[in-house]
Amino acid sequence: MILITEFMSENSIKVLKSKYEVIYDKTLADNQQEIPNKMKGIKAIIVRNRTQVTKDLLIKSPNLSCVGRLGVGLDNIDLDACKKNKITVYPATGANTNSVVEYVLTSAMILLRGAFNKNNLMISGKWPREESSGNEISGKTLGLLGFGEIAQKTSILAKNFNMKIMAYDPFIERTSPIWKNVKNVTLQELLKNSDVISIHTPLNNTTHHLINSDNLQYVKSSAIIINAARGGIIDDKALSEALKKNQIAGAALDVFETEPMNVSSGNYFKDLNNVILTPHIAGVTQESNQNVSLMIAQKIDKHLASL
Repeated sequence: MILITEFMSENSIKVLKSKYEVIYDKTLADNQQEIPNKMKGIKAIIVRNRTQVTKDLLIKSPNLSCVGRLGVGLDNIDLDACKKNKITVYPATGANTNSVVEYVLTSAMILLRGAFNKNNLMISGKWPREESSGNEISGKTLGLLGFGEIAQKTSILAKNFNMKIMAYDPFIERTSPIWKNVKNVTLQELLKNSDVISIHTPLNNTTHHLINSDNLQYVKSSAIIINAARGGIIDDKALSEALKKNQIAGAALDVFETEPMNVSSGNYFKDLNNVILTPHIAGVTQESNQNVSLMIAQKIDKHLASL
């Protein structure tokens, strides 16, 4: 029996239903207290980023054999508890890479150009040509905070826009061939010299609030910051204050410390025209949803068939 707690492509659900009993209820991410009562007999659970696969949930899941993650981040899954209980975790590695890469570069171009938030002015009869003529992405420096697969793919596409690339990742050896065409720098060097800063690290004890009021002091006033990785890597309040003071030029945020965003956390960014806010969808397009869903359906099928 398979439990799916967040949205998944209908075609992939049909694939699983052709072989297994499937419970599909995408509202469970909003009612997680109901999940433990549904785990009896469940051999596989499929989640996105909101469902918390905790030690307590696993205790109430005696038949669980695997977890499918419709995405790549695993911070909502207790990996140590899964390992202890011999539960295999399957992320959809690579299936939504293009979606995230396109989000990052699209956001960068929109923020740098500064021409795409003038609807109200124009409708009111104004013609803001001078204030709408922003900057080109060509020739700018892209700083990648973290240099895993998505960041590497971002760097490849960014080079086609004639961008200069630098990256900070202390977990990749300095002698690695990965650095062949990318400048390997310290965090402080990256913050000081980048025109576009894009976050690509997981959220953990060392990356929590890595971008904070202190580190924001190093960022150029003309620079923009993009976070399509995980909420909490940036201190949202500190960033909003920097944006209000024009300490930095702009930001695109797809992830937040509080998800879903509530009125309190949303107030940080109220009335700001130099920020793009999106509801954790950088990795979710029609195409990536199909790719991610099919990959996980196939992995879960293969796992259950081997039991």
